[in-house]
Amino acid sequence: MPEGMLSIPQWFAGQHILITGATGFMGKVLIEKLLRCCPNVACLYLLVRPKRGRSVTERLEDFINDPVFDVIRDSPVSSLGFSKLHCICGDLTQNNLNFSKEDLQVLQENVTTVFHMAANVRFDQPLKTALIMNTGGTLKILELAENFKKLTAFVHVSTSYCHCDQTELKEEFYPAPHNPRDILNLLTWMDDELFTLLTPKLLNNAPNTYAYTKCLTEQLVGDFAKKIPIAIARPSIVIAAWKQPIPGWVNNLNGPTGLLVGAGKGVIRSMHCDPNFQADVIPVDVCMNSIILTAWKLGNSPRVTEPFVVNVTASHVSRFFNVLSFIKSKVYPRLLNNKPVIQHV
Repeated sequence: MPEGMLSIPQWFAGQHILITGATGFMGKVLIEKLLRCCPNVACLYLLVRPKRGRSVTERLEDFINDPVFDVIRDSPVSSLGFSKLHCICGDLTQNNLNFSKEDLQVLQENVTTVFHMAANVRFDQPLKTALIMNTGGTLKILELAENFKKLTAFVHVSTSYCHCDQTELKEEFYPAPHNPRDILNLLTWMDDELFTLLTPKLLNNAPNTYAYTKCLTEQLVGDFAKKIPIAIARPSIVIAAWKQPIPGWVNNLNGPTGLLVGAGKGVIRSMHCDPNFQADVIPVDVCMNSIILTAWKLGNSPRVTEPFVVNVTASHVSRFFNVLSFIKSKVYPRLLNNKPVIQHV
């Protein structure tokens, strides 16, 4: 710790934090970590929308009861920690995010840090759908953050696979192949059929619509660095927890988890792969620790007009995070002890 610099819990003390994507896989681990390790944080605003007939209040109750919060729930101050969670009813795909005037005023007056993680992570989604959520939704939250009077850090969670044309991904800002605002303007008049025909030309060397829209979004986020303090965090393939809050915990079937479950059930019996390649994976708890550190670093750094870029990867640092060794050391023991590897899928 540099002399004179606040520790991470000290810096987060008294902060009001807005989190998008809070109910997702990484969002839950982020919130659990902040509540457990930064006990003096003032408030966590969770952007939540009604879903499947459940109101935001009911979804918050379901959220708190998730096994990921078992450690906090078993602590004597659990009620105090959970009382810091406040749902903000909103939708990133709607104009003005469907915020009420009261909620909007509360955010403008109080928010000091933003973690923007909300995204549609499907690789096979139509380009128009991906643009509306990943790029258009980010533009809406950036325009909102411009009016936050106390903002010290805006952390945008991207992906290390959004610049696939780069043979080496450095921790620096790369321009997108197209102006993101121009592409978003196409949504206002172009029909779905024409958009589908145009998609291969727009994607060019991008492997899928997810990678392409995240690339556009980085350009959009970078443009706002002149107005607000911006950081871009690029995780690689995020997998089950290494140590915290529960070793081996995961709540989805994405990436290597799906392969593991498919192989375990006998659905996937063989696959084409190169044994010389190493999967660039990172446990979710290591990833979220890095993203929390990114906000802390940004908030303690002199104000600049360029985004602070961090690649959140681990495979070239330690071979421990090789998929097979991780499964052997963390996931298999849960299976042998009849403990669920996947919870609340």
